[in-house]
Amino acid sequence: MGESCIPTVDLSSCFREDDEDGMKKAKEIIGQACSEYGFFQVVNHGVPLGLMTRAIELSKTFFETLPIEEKLKCVPNSGAPLPAGYNRQPDQSPDKNEYLLMFPPGSDLNVYPQNPPHFREVLEQIFAYFTRLGVLIESILSQCLGLPSNFLKEFNHDRSWDFMAALHYFPATETENNGISEHEDGNCITFVFQDEAGGLEVRRNGKWIPVIPTRGSLVVNVGDVIQVLSNNNFKSATHRVVRPKSKSRYSYAFFYNLHGDKWVEPLQQFTKDIGEAPKYRGFRYKEYQALRMRNKTHPPSMPEDVIRITHYAVNTS
Repeated sequence: MGESCIPTVDLSSCFREDDEDGMKKAKEIIGQACSEYGFFQVVNHGVPLGLMTRAIELSKTFFETLPIEEKLKCVPNSGAPLPAGYNRQPDQSPDKNEYLLMFPPGSDLNVYPQNPPHFREVLEQIFAYFTRLGVLIESILSQCLGLPSNFLKEFNHDRSWDFMAALHYFPATETENNGISEHEDGNCITFVFQDEAGGLEVRRNGKWIPVIPTRGSLVVNVGDVIQVLSNNNFKSATHRVVRPKSKSRYSYAFFYNLHGDKWVEPLQQFTKDIGEAPKYRGFRYKEYQALRMRNKTHPPSMPEDVIRITHYAVNTS
């Protein structure tokens, strides 16, 4: 596996019953990538390329052409665990982007834009495809960890906290280019696709590796929940977004999530059963989510004060 790129996995074998060799190869690449740094790309993943292209086009129209007054008609629903609808990073935030966030289609928490036409329909379609892909990747991760293929699905069967964001990053200035600061995702699995502007970078062995946009591919990364459940056997990917100069960046991120009431702690298969000490103390997922949200709404003055999953780490030395 090269140092200068993240591995690409062909998932076509997962949709055929007679390609055991292809499935075995996919699992090997995913297992290695997740154990090393938590990032990989997938092709032949079942999400139609035409739908991905249309989603980017409509996102550009929404963010580029609509006046702020029109965007603000999609005000966030105050009862949501995250601000569904249109939002923009606070002025004091180091992150420079605006986004439209939605929960599963049919959720009462969603606030959709009226324009451009068909935007809601496309958002709901691509959300459904991402959900199905999440079930597949979750099964593969279970097997890569030596668990029954349906283990994580049974652990994480409630899909109501899944969410997706269409994001617009403003062009970089002469003095700063931060789009999203270095971080790990707090959820289970994240899917990302970006336009040709690029900007997504993953840290591996202390170096930042640009994820070059590839037509039709999806970037997949493991989040904190999987890292904790596996007791650090799988790594939550450290990544950031660097804004390009003279042009905007558009992307979608889908977060295959965990219900907020779920208790998270290292599984006994990776602790008690093999004589290993837990590397994390248990926590209620929504409590961690709230701490992460506070990172955004009240950014700490010192980077080391940002709450990460290490907040729950246990000193086993």
